[in-house]
Order: sequence, then C-alpha cells, then structure tokens
Amino acid sequence: MYHILISGYYGFNNIGDESILRTVIDNLREKLPHVEITVLSQSPAQTAEKYGVRAARRMNLWDIFRSIWRCDMLLSGGGSLLQDATSSRSILYYLFILRLAQLLGKRTFIYSQGIGPIAGKRNRRYTAFVLSRTDGIVVRDGKSRDLLLELGVPGGLIHVTADPVIRVKTPGPELGLQILAEEGCPRREGHLTVGWAVKSRKPNKSFLQEVEKCILWLREEYGADSVLIPFFHDEDVGICQAVAEHLDGQAGCLRKKHLSEETLSIIGCMDVLVGVRLHSLIYAAVMGVPMIGVSYDPKVESFLSSIQRPAHLTVENFTLAAFQAAFRDAVEHREAIREATGQCLDSLISKLDQNEELIRAIMER
Repeated sequence: MYHILISGYYGFNNIGDESILRTVIDNLREKLPHVEITVLSQSPAQTAEKYGVRAARRMNLWDIFRSIWRCDMLLSGGGSLLQDATSSRSILYYLFILRLAQLLGKRTFIYSQGIGPIAGKRNRRYTAFVLSRTDGIVVRDGKSRDLLLELGVPGGLIHVTADPVIRVKTPGPELGLQILAEEGCPRREGHLTVGWAVKSRKPNKSFLQEVEKCILWLREEYGADSVLIPFFHDEDVGICQAVAEHLDGQAGCLRKKHLSEETLSIIGCMDVLVGVRLHSLIYAAVMGVPMIGVSYDPKVESFLSSIQRPAHLTVENFTLAAFQAAFRDAVEHREAIREATGQCLDSLISKLDQNEELIRAIMER
C-alpha cells in the first residue's frame, strides 16, 4: 500500500485545477491499484466527498505536518504552482511543503507542473535548492524544463510530458445542452455557437471592449450566438455577467457554478471556443472543438504550440481584425483542425504514463 499526499491549488472551485486533481487521482488509482490518497485542500470535506479521498486543511500547520508524517510520498502538482507572478507567498508555500516532506524523510515528486515565471532572486535560489532534492520531476512543457535547467536543477531529474487534464474522460453533449437551455443560452438549430472563457484577474479594459466588438460582429456576420463561460467561477462570473449585460442580450452568460464534467460537456456543444484560461483550451482540444487561444501567460502559448495551433493572439494585442482572421480560419478548416489536434493529443497522452511509471519506480527503490 502506497500512501500518497497531493499538494496543489485544490478546494477553490477552479475548474482547471479540479480537473487536474480528478485526472491525477484516477491515474494513480489505475496505475497504482494499492494506493491511499490524501489531498491538502481549501475545502477538505468537499474534496473528500467529491473524490473519495482523505483530505486535510492546506493552511493548517498541524494538518500539514500530520499528513506528511503519514505519507510515503508527497506529490506536488499539477498546474502552475511554482511561479511568483501571482505572489511570492504562493511559491514559498509550495516549496515549504516540499522541503518539510524532504526533512521528514519522505519521497517528493513534481507531477506534470508548469514552472515559472520565477523572477525573485531568492525564489529562484530556493526553487533550485528544493527541486534538486526531489526524487523526480515531470513538467508539462519544454519551457518549464529549460527554466529549471537555467536555475541549476540537474537535468537527469527532469522529464517532459503534458498537462494531465488532456487524459480526462469525455462526456457526451446531452448534459451540456440541458445546462445551456436551463441557463437561457439554448443552442439554435442552424446557428453557430461560440464559447468565450475570459479571465478576470487583472482585467484588461481594452481587451474586454474588443471582445464585445467581436461578439457583435459574430452576430452580424454569421448570426452566431456567444456564451460567456466562467472557468474559475468565483473570479470570472462577475466579468462574464458584466460583458453580457453591457451587450444587452447579444450574448449569453452561464451564471451557475458547474462541475468539471458539466463544463466539459458544455464546451463540447460549442462550434468554436475562444479561450484565455488554459484549461478552457485543453477542454476544447479534448472535446474536438476548434479553438482560438488568447495568451496571458507563456503556459497558454506552450499548450497551443504543443497541438500545432497559432499562438500569436494575446490579451494585449487582441483586436477585432485579428479575431476575424482567426475565426474564419477556425470555421473554414474545422475538420482539419480536429484531426491534427487529435493526433497531437494522442502523442501527448502516451507520454503521461511516465508520471506513474516514475512514481512506481521511486517507491520500489
């Protein structure tokens, strides 16, 4: 029996991070059948019930110490945990958890993380110090590997795979169609439906103005319906509602909080997905929906590059004219895009088994 403790940004109702946790748990149970899992969570009772695991308070020092003491391995990830763009407190928290586990003699493993950006000199030194003492590191893209090598982390520890969410189980469209109808955004026969997954932290006013222009153009040019989809509900729903209300009925908005499976099904009902949130783009790829990625972070560009999709649109340079060209390409070549994306995903998924293979090898040493 392996006792594995998972540390990450869990229990905050962020669809992307909860999707990561679901796939990590499912994959561990599939590849390592004799495994007991504990998760450090902001909402331990909710996490325990939802995933059938033990859960402990992520900000309670006694819970953290006790959970690490009981485990055989601390698994840190996935997501973008080791970065200081959000704040130094964030990266120092995750490094503290890793270092405490190391001091208590536990195995430590980085699970399909995106690393960086790390700007602070102290943060860079501490990251190199802690990660050089881990038992294995798996990152989700080449840029993360390159940053770790730059920091001085031994290359022999580092493996590159992909974001674990690409291996999520895909639902049918029925649930999504039902939710869209209940939320006042029913699919209309013969009309395109475009999903918008914008991001509200540090909102860019000019970007949102361009989004509104694009939604109106889609309605005029294609008769298309637009649906604003909050991916991190507590952060995004306010800005999604504001855009929808400003357009006075020209766009729909999902106001309720939906689970990851429900959101996957909703995305599967879209003809095109315009995404700022990384995991909205991953969901679109998994569900075979052509996407237009709008980058706010290198992790978005890395994912788009991995599935051979253009990565030139950013929150800063997003304009109606640029969107028009990208949208026409997505609609006109949708079948070719689906096929190419599917082939890229198959290749990435085959790499993901390295996570569990490395974990098993480390635990059997």
